[in-house]
Amino acid sequence: MAVKFRDYYEILAVKRGASQDEIQRAYRKLARKYHPDVNKAKDAEDKFKEINEAYEVLKDPEKRKMYDQLGPEWRSGQEFRPPPGWDFQYRGAGGGAAGPRGQEFNWGGTGGFSDFFESLFGGAGFQEGFRGGGRGGFGRQAVFRQAGADQETTLRISLEEAFNGTTKPIVLQSQSITPDGQVQTQEKRYDVKIPPGILPGQRVRLSGQGGAGAGGGRPGDLYLKIEIEPHPVFTLKGRDLYMDVPVAPWEAVLGAEINVETLSGAITLKVPQGTQCGQKLRIRGRGMPNPKGPPGDLYAVIMIRVPTKPSPKERELMEQLRQISGFNPRQG
Repeated sequence: MAVKFRDYYEILAVKRGASQDEIQRAYRKLARKYHPDVNKAKDAEDKFKEINEAYEVLKDPEKRKMYDQLGPEWRSGQEFRPPPGWDFQYRGAGGGAAGPRGQEFNWGGTGGFSDFFESLFGGAGFQEGFRGGGRGGFGRQAVFRQAGADQETTLRISLEEAFNGTTKPIVLQSQSITPDGQVQTQEKRYDVKIPPGILPGQRVRLSGQGGAGAGGGRPGDLYLKIEIEPHPVFTLKGRDLYMDVPVAPWEAVLGAEINVETLSGAITLKVPQGTQCGQKLRIRGRGMPNPKGPPGDLYAVIMIRVPTKPSPKERELMEQLRQISGFNPRQG
């Protein structure tokens, strides 16, 4: 059975490469315009169902990916035949298998979705089994069950919070369309546990806090992608930390032991004789913690500083050093 292809991007008036935010904004605009409680035009209800069907697919990355496999060259009115290997199982009124990726389809007759939607997501393959209501038969109400979409947002934390771990209270806002077509903003508060040693780009999962499921399906998960704010002293590279350590010329020439503050406490850093500006001194195990292995290292980058306003005695000693020293830094 062939059914007509429906261009969901065209229905929502967005481009195929539109972001999820663009798709969501387009849906809200059209949903407010065509909601039956707001728009009393004869075709408003059908248009509203069409908009919701398109959004049901395009808002979900997994469904959108499956839909996009039809190819960008499809146009409205062409016949749709599933691509090779396209295989859906279903669960009818008498039991059966669940659909792909946690989807479960219970169809008892034609419902609010188009033939194209049913063909794409599991309905058309068993249309011929419908027999109407009655014992052992199919009812007239279609039930679509789909797990909610996973969602992701960014959580910015300090380097100290990433190093030590913390519990961070956050507030996230979500929006929904009310039955009368109004945008409703809701706030959810979470106490998010950040494990020690988390790195930029890693994610914290909040189970069941993502998109709502359809037809009783379980909600998706919310992922918090970690960003670490720049630090005035330390630079993070992988699990290693880098910091600039200023030393005086005589400390670099003669060697010295100096106190240095690290994220895990104060240490005494031994500066060898003849240390050069820009030289890196490695302090093992003082980098970022690692819950699955050895921690990173801390690198002290030596920066030689000279007096900008030397005292008369310092100038005298420098003049003497210039007279007696045979060192020429431009000759290596």
